[in-house]
Amino acid sequence: MNFPRIDGLRPDSQLDLFKQDASAPDPFDRVLSAPAPPPAARPLPPPPQPLFKAPPGAPRINLPSPPRTPMDPPLRRIVLGHYAVDYELKRSSRRSIGFMIDDDGLHVTAPRRANLPDIDNAIRAKQRWILTKLQERGERRAKRAERAPVRWDDGARLPYMGGEITLRLQQAARSHCVFDPEARELQVGVTPGLSEWQLKERVKLWFQAEAKRLFVERLDLYAPQLDVHYRSLTLSSAGTRWGSCTVAGNIRLNWRLVHYALPLIDYVVVHELAHLREMNHSPRFWAVVGSVFTDYDGARLELRRRSHEMPVLFAD
Repeated sequence: MNFPRIDGLRPDSQLDLFKQDASAPDPFDRVLSAPAPPPAARPLPPPPQPLFKAPPGAPRINLPSPPRTPMDPPLRRIVLGHYAVDYELKRSSRRSIGFMIDDDGLHVTAPRRANLPDIDNAIRAKQRWILTKLQERGERRAKRAERAPVRWDDGARLPYMGGEITLRLQQAARSHCVFDPEARELQVGVTPGLSEWQLKERVKLWFQAEAKRLFVERLDLYAPQLDVHYRSLTLSSAGTRWGSCTVAGNIRLNWRLVHYALPLIDYVVVHELAHLREMNHSPRFWAVVGSVFTDYDGARLELRRRSHEMPVLFAD
């Protein structure tokens, strides 16, 4: 192949364009002789995540734990996620391990033959539910602690049917309790020497009577719509359940529902009546509930939210 001639250069000097002075350092030698860069550090694996953790930025809630007296057996402790949970363990003749959570924390009832590792494993299997419920209880206690306690004086405001009524105390020779729906006032006759706990008991009895009257009215309204028949109604003071229903048709409703708005009461009534057709919480059960109470999800969430805000009027 003939290369084009470059004018002004001798033929032998054209090779100098592609030839380097032997005394000059070779740039490729610098590259080859340079030390190799250290290998990139391998990133460390992320730390293992707990099975249950609080949402980012959420404040830590003090979980409730059952109170103890010197005569009570000590609580047991188990670590669930970021929390150390103290729980009360009771033995019984039941066949399975049961859990109950109230404002005092976690209570576990186990068969007498169940060993402690099996009990702890059963708790870990339910830890998401347990921690969620304990946090809800802890939040409710914290919110209640922030509120001023109800003063049982004339003019006190008491929760009733989603709103408030005014307590009116009147000196009387005989105790009485009369509600004025137009003025939304509960008039209580105060006899000489009446103590505060007696006053509270009188008001609680009125609330319970109102609850039973209202529950019967709502049960009789919704039972025909669901094509079911209930056998009996009793009032409950349970700390963790709004209602229950047996196969025989015996319904129990928590009288404290009388503090809440009527749609929330109706949701619980329909829920328990629906168990007379489906004794479970399957999709078929919720279809029965939804056939007469469409927004049951909203009612369930609102009932939970309101229960966190509701003041405690009575100890039991």
